[in-house]
Amino acid sequence: MRSFYLWSVLWMGVALPACAQSTAQPAAQTPRGSKPGSQQQPPASVDATPPPMKPVPKISDEEMEVFLKTAPIATRKALDTGTTGSIKATLSDGKLTHDVHIQCLDVYKPEWKGAEGSIEKNFRDSWKFNVAAYRLAKLLGIDMVPMSVERNLDGKPCSVTWWVDNVWLVEVERRDKGIKPPATDSWVNQLNTIRVFDQLIYNTDRNQGNLLITPEWRVWMIDHTRAFRTQKTLLRPETLKRIDARLLERLRALNTVDLKRELGPWLRAEELAAILPRRDAIVQFLEKEVREKGEESVLTGIPRSTPHVTLP
Repeated sequence: MRSFYLWSVLWMGVALPACAQSTAQPAAQTPRGSKPGSQQQPPASVDATPPPMKPVPKISDEEMEVFLKTAPIATRKALDTGTTGSIKATLSDGKLTHDVHIQCLDVYKPEWKGAEGSIEKNFRDSWKFNVAAYRLAKLLGIDMVPMSVERNLDGKPCSVTWWVDNVWLVEVERRDKGIKPPATDSWVNQLNTIRVFDQLIYNTDRNQGNLLITPEWRVWMIDHTRAFRTQKTLLRPETLKRIDARLLERLRALNTVDLKRELGPWLRAEELAAILPRRDAIVQFLEKEVREKGEESVLTGIPRSTPHVTLP
């Protein structure tokens, strides 16, 4: 897969230096197909100061969902990068105006050959997986995937995804500019969550163009049209490092009833059936890590023991 380059650079144990209207975001908030960037050394001096945060709409999830499904389209234009015919549109219902990302592709190929020579059987590239990824992330309490809903546009179903507010950098830009993230638990924990989520959904196309970074160093995952494969094993289990203890508990609690209810309309039976076996593999892998390394080396979000100190 074309994503193998990213996996080798980002996830193989190398941490990533790991408003009523919001239309002024970088055009770089585009999915697959963005150029990987040059391999030249970054400039000697780069302004790494995050810009100030702009106001964002204060609406509930329910209000956002209604807006995405019903607000009239004010403007739209095809994005000039990517390979999926993506559209950036502006919705406005008279009270709120906001940008969205529209994808309508739904492709199946018995065999697909990647540019680097890889081959995938029963290849699918579908807008449906954007909706499924958002709903699964929400089910797990992962607030790192923007809301995506199904909506008929021009007579065909599409995914309409909230355009992430306050995007400062796309990961490829951060890398090429040599901008280092803060050495905080928050940053590292986000990377670990991305690794877990991508293994769960068998995401074959996580690339540096679909990780978005805000000025507060919050990471958003976008473009999941090549996820939810039918394999019941993990794509790259060695990328798993640590996990938030609450996320691990939510993974354990996943069940067929909830998955069918939340994801059933957008996944085929075989795609849905592969999620729990991958969940089991993730949980088993991390439980083994806990047994061998200890909870504090694997689990985050738990109380840390204080070493006993004998006072003189």
